[in-house]
Amino acid sequence: MIELEGVPELVDPVMVAAFEGWNDAGDAASTAVAHLEKEWKGEVFAALDAEDYYDFQVNRPQVFMDGGVRKVTWPTTRLSVVRVEDADGKGKRRDLVLVRGIEPSMRWRSFCNEILGFAHELGVELVVVLGALLGDTPHTRPVPVTGVTSDSDLARSMNLEESRYEGPTGIVGILQEACTHAGVPAASLWAAVPHYVSQPPNPKATLALLNRLEDLLGVRIPMGELPEDARAWQIGVDQLAAEDSEVAEYVQSLEEARDTAELPEASGEAIAKEFERYLRRRDGGGPTEGGTPPGAPPYRRDQGPPPPPPKPGGEPPRPDEPDDDE
Repeated sequence: MIELEGVPELVDPVMVAAFEGWNDAGDAASTAVAHLEKEWKGEVFAALDAEDYYDFQVNRPQVFMDGGVRKVTWPTTRLSVVRVEDADGKGKRRDLVLVRGIEPSMRWRSFCNEILGFAHELGVELVVVLGALLGDTPHTRPVPVTGVTSDSDLARSMNLEESRYEGPTGIVGILQEACTHAGVPAASLWAAVPHYVSQPPNPKATLALLNRLEDLLGVRIPMGELPEDARAWQIGVDQLAAEDSEVAEYVQSLEEARDTAELPEASGEAIAKEFERYLRRRDGGGPTEGGTPPGAPPYRRDQGPPPPPPKPGGEPPRPDEPDDDE
C-alpha cells in the first residue's frame, strides 16, 4: 500500500534513482543520488519492505548503538523528495523524487511495480536511472557518460542513444524497461569507471554523472566539494600509477586509444556544450566545475595492469568500443 502523507504537491517532478551493487562501479551512481539528497536536504517519505526484496545473507542488516540502545538497520530502498526552488537560475522551481537503495535480491518485477506506483501517485514526468560500469578508459581523461533510452521519441528530443542492447542486465535495465511498458518516459545515464582503479569511491565519475544529469534536466546542481575531491582522486591515482612502470605504460596506451577515437569530437558540439555549462554556472553564480577527481583506490601492483573486464549486461557498450548494437 502506497502512503504519501506529508508529501507536498510536486512541481514538474522527475524521479532520479540509483542502486548499489552490480550497476554501481566505484559507487559512482549511488553516491551521486546521495549527493543530491544531502545538498538539497531530501526528506525520506517511504521505504520498501526489506523482507520482500532482499536476501539478508547477501545484504546483511547492520547493528548499531543509539544512546546506549542496540538498533538494527535493514537493507532497503528509500524514497525522498527534494524541492529545488531555483532550478534553472532564473527562479523556476522543480521537484525531484530520489530513489536510493540496493539492487534487490528477488522479485524484481514487484520491486519495479512498487517504484512505478510511487511515480504514478506523485505525477512523475520522467525517470532517470544512474549507473556506472567498468571500462577501458584512462583515469586521466574526462569520464565518458552515455545516455540511453528505449523510447525513440525521447532519444530524439533529449539527444540520447536508443538502446538495442541484448544480454544480461541489472535492476537499472529492468526498471527502465518497466517504465517504458508503463508509458513513463525513462532514460539511464552510465559513467565508465577505469577498471584498474575500480574500488570506491570515485568522485570523478560521480561528478561526471551529475554534470550530465544537470544538462539533461536543465537543473543547476550544487556540486559542493566534489570538484576538489575529484582533483585529489586523480592526483592520488597519478601518484600510484607513476610508481609502477607497467601500469604507467598501460595507462598511456589507454590515453592514446581514447585520444585517437575522440579526435574528431574535440571541437564543435563537445566544446560548445562545455562552454554553455560554463556560462550557466557563471550567470547563475553556482560553483565552477572542477572536472577532475580523490583518494586513489589501490590496484594490484604485483600483477601489473589487470585484463579488461567483461562488459556488464543491460548497459550500453563501453565508450571506447565501437557501438555495434546501439
